[in-house]
Amino acid sequence: MRRALELAARGPATGLNPRVGCVILNANGETLAEGWHRGAGSRHAEVDALSQLAPGLSRGSTVVVTLEPCNHFGRTSPCALALIDAGVERVVYSVTDPGEHACGGAKRLRTAGIAVEGGLLADDGEALLGDWLVAARLGRPFITLKWASSLDGRAAAFDGSSRWITGAAARVDVHRRRAANDTILVGTGTVLADDPALTARDSAGDLLARQPIPVVVGRRALPASAAVHAHPHSPLFFDGFDLPGVLADLHSRGLRSVFIEGGPTVASAFVAAGLVDEYLIYLAPTLLGGPRLALGDFGVTTIGDQRRLSIHSLDRLGDDILIVARPLTT
Repeated sequence: MRRALELAARGPATGLNPRVGCVILNANGETLAEGWHRGAGSRHAEVDALSQLAPGLSRGSTVVVTLEPCNHFGRTSPCALALIDAGVERVVYSVTDPGEHACGGAKRLRTAGIAVEGGLLADDGEALLGDWLVAARLGRPFITLKWASSLDGRAAAFDGSSRWITGAAARVDVHRRRAANDTILVGTGTVLADDPALTARDSAGDLLARQPIPVVVGRRALPASAAVHAHPHSPLFFDGFDLPGVLADLHSRGLRSVFIEGGPTVASAFVAAGLVDEYLIYLAPTLLGGPRLALGDFGVTTIGDQRRLSIHSLDRLGDDILIVARPLTT
């Protein structure tokens, strides 16, 4: 299974499909074939591995795969059916497929007389699947909320200026994380105030190879000269703050992760709605005072209503600190 996880990691970390790896073993535990999923439209990991074997060689074998074999017809036929037709004897998988349409592969295999075991190295499998697994379970993209602030929680000075609260190392980290997400989301207020390009760039200011799709929500009109219009991807604009509707639209497009860099209005709306899966908080060793808080009101009126988080990691980035936190219920 550890080898299957290594193979899965070769697949694309973003997009509609999960990263899946597969190893096929003979009766002596020797490897017959390996495979992994290379992205939407390509062969699934099990079929990729089976394709390397001559007819009949897979009979009586054990298939070790990181995700429960799928059980639906999409761009490809069900992997569960391919394994049955291949005559395998046993299937061992790490993570149960939570998808409404793809699940049920284990049951189908058992019905066909194949021995099936699930949950092997499940924690490692879930860690690898990451945002895809959350998106599949919740039916919406995985949402990361990021802000940079002073130690006293201010995201800007009294006059609204905010460049730069954090240092160069923190900014490089932000751009790396932008590139790792399918989309980057802001409100129209941020576009009008800061005119951000919403691109992912390296330390020299050059565009990284992978760029998130810009998403802008809000009711205010944007000028034709706004920098977001020059983004390598065509921006997606949503009129208003119907957050569930926005997320449903993005999910339907096969976009599984959202990186929020909007101001306090957008950030607070997502927090209030309980839609944040991960917080990235970049803290700079400075004090600003004033009213420009990183978050506004999101419905906490008494201490009993506080939004408790668990600290996932703490990292030093130059003089700054990055706190990665997650809701206790996620």
